[in-house]
Amino acid sequence: TPPMALSSFKKKKKDTLYLGKRDFVDHVDSVDPVDGVILVDPEHLQGRKVFVTLSCIFRYGRDDMDVMGIAFHRELYLSTRQVYPPLLDREQGIHTKTQAKLLRKLGDDAYPFFFEFPDNLPCSVSLQPAPHDVGKQCVVQFEIKAFSAESADAKVPKRSSVKLLLRKVQYAPESEGIVPSIEISKEFVMSEKPLHAKARLDKEVYYHGEPIKVHVDITNNSSKTVKNIILSVDQIATVVLYSNDSYVKCVDIEESGDSVAAGASLEKVYTMLPLLANNRERRGIVLDGKLKHEDTNLASTSIIKEGVLKEVMGIIVSYRVLIKLIIGGEVDLEIPFKLMHPKPNAGKEKQSCTGMEEDILFQEFKRSYLKGIMGDDEEDSNMSGGDDMAPKEK
Repeated sequence: TPPMALSSFKKKKKDTLYLGKRDFVDHVDSVDPVDGVILVDPEHLQGRKVFVTLSCIFRYGRDDMDVMGIAFHRELYLSTRQVYPPLLDREQGIHTKTQAKLLRKLGDDAYPFFFEFPDNLPCSVSLQPAPHDVGKQCVVQFEIKAFSAESADAKVPKRSSVKLLLRKVQYAPESEGIVPSIEISKEFVMSEKPLHAKARLDKEVYYHGEPIKVHVDITNNSSKTVKNIILSVDQIATVVLYSNDSYVKCVDIEESGDSVAAGASLEKVYTMLPLLANNRERRGIVLDGKLKHEDTNLASTSIIKEGVLKEVMGIIVSYRVLIKLIIGGEVDLEIPFKLMHPKPNAGKEKQSCTGMEEDILFQEFKRSYLKGIMGDDEEDSNMSGGDDMAPKEK
């Protein structure tokens, strides 16, 4: 899509942060860089410098939750760039075509900045709170922040900075992978022959909103009766940063009522459909990271680069189809699979970015000011603006 002005921070005069997109793709072996431009007014800054930071934060609960003064959040990554005055020649700081277009469009007071993600950071995810929960939820989130100050480590008034959430996302791999399947034989006391069960899926990777067909084949040579067959799609979230606890949440279930008598067999295809729309009230389900003005979906499967320590990944998400054969007790068949978004059409993306500079669409994000709620420290600011509000096109 054409570049957009994703946030503007301004007081009497205008200083603006521009990014070409808010979703940055993790290709496993590399991640899209964050390339942007800041338009500054030197007189407005009154000699202060302008910095931009990119951070990844793992927050486990509300901001006011702590134990013995220790907050449940951790900064997994922080990188800071001085954008103005520039440390390099302005032309040497241009890294991408998006930046080059914006610099030509915005003029001499625009300066580029550039960040590269390390390859060991998690993707943007969040835990769905219960309807009555208030405060910040458990999230892994990325944030771009621009501020003016005397130095990078100076205390910055809120109105001298702007924060904007970004998303780090993964798409389904292009390779089809191995078709997941499982086959078991179960022997019982007082039964000469076993129960034999097979189950498989059509493929390893499914897209969000795509039905999952589960092929079940049961040959019951035992003297027991399979009284019911229950299928579920389970989301498994492992919080690896603090506790390495795993949470299993059923996101779709079917109690078929099918039975298989002793000496009988069953061959049937069941259809499962895991959707966030059917789980809106369920606390603790992991969702893909979202921007405040957009909806989201169940979290995508986490794909981790080989050799990366899982302990720094925050929350790891996986999925399985679980088939329970009820025979007094249970016989379980578990089939793992991946649930992800398809990779966007690269050809269309390339074509949309080759338009003329006059076709650039600017979209403004700004804080809604409310009378009487600004702090006293904000009167001294050089920049204003802030949180992610609904976009306003212009």
